[in-house]
Amino acid sequence: MPIVVISHPACKLHDMGSLHPECPARLDAIEDQLISSGLSYVLGRREAPQATREELERVHDPAYIDHVFAVSPSSGLAALDGDTSMGPHSLEAALRAAGAVVCGVDLVMNQEASAVFCAVRPPGHHAERGRAMGFCIFNNVAIGAAYALDVKGLERVAIVDFDVHHGNGTEDIFKDDARVLFCSSFQHPFYPYSGADTVNPHIINLPFPAGASGSDFRERVEAEWLPALEQFAPQLIFISAGFDGHVEDDMSDMRLREQDYAWITERLIEIAQRHADGRIVSVLEGGYALHALARSVVTHLKAFLHEPA
Repeated sequence: MPIVVISHPACKLHDMGSLHPECPARLDAIEDQLISSGLSYVLGRREAPQATREELERVHDPAYIDHVFAVSPSSGLAALDGDTSMGPHSLEAALRAAGAVVCGVDLVMNQEASAVFCAVRPPGHHAERGRAMGFCIFNNVAIGAAYALDVKGLERVAIVDFDVHHGNGTEDIFKDDARVLFCSSFQHPFYPYSGADTVNPHIINLPFPAGASGSDFRERVEAEWLPALEQFAPQLIFISAGFDGHVEDDMSDMRLREQDYAWITERLIEIAQRHADGRIVSVLEGGYALHALARSVVTHLKAFLHEPA
């Protein structure tokens, strides 16, 4: 079965201003690196559908959804929070980003893909049940996870979030749902200044100090995430794939490298092969140093193809 990349041209039209780090060039950089690496020619491709109202409402308050639709401007920018704005194309981009993850679930569940990478924006893991945050409008990975549970009938899914920022929105949505094992690693103290004090049997947060290295990351993942994932035995693994912990990314002060993203991807593939028929849906979150982001995504995808990083 192929590895499939899901995206949509609308995701490159979402634009929050020329100086905003969450910019359309992120997807262009990834695509350029896929082509130059040769991976573009061996990956399957799908265009993302728009998420439906029903799919959004599984994780977001109806009043919040109404607010997003109402705020969506026909011109200029409209603020959802201090970091997150909508332009004329942002609503479609957000719906396509969420719809990509739902489509990814269908592909892996129907055995049309062994794994999926959603090359989408805006990202999603900061979006809480009732508010936008941190560049995120709808919580893409949460929408996909809820679809897998409530429509596809799975009993256990895991969400592994290695973005440099805590996935507070995903935690907010699933904190009372033991069908979801949520694992989030992040620099702390750091935006959104949450997660370090979480006490919950199905949430495993790994806060790291500024300057943490790849060996620090691997040691704690081996000690805390991997045993919990084995015990939980997820039937589908979602990855909130944020690459802003890279040493070249000025957004943070962690010191991860491409090899670290390859390593965690390989470990998750092994768990998925043992418990989930290999099913993984990976969703782009952060990563703002364009060259490092593009190289890291290629390394992430090479792991699915069992190619050296």
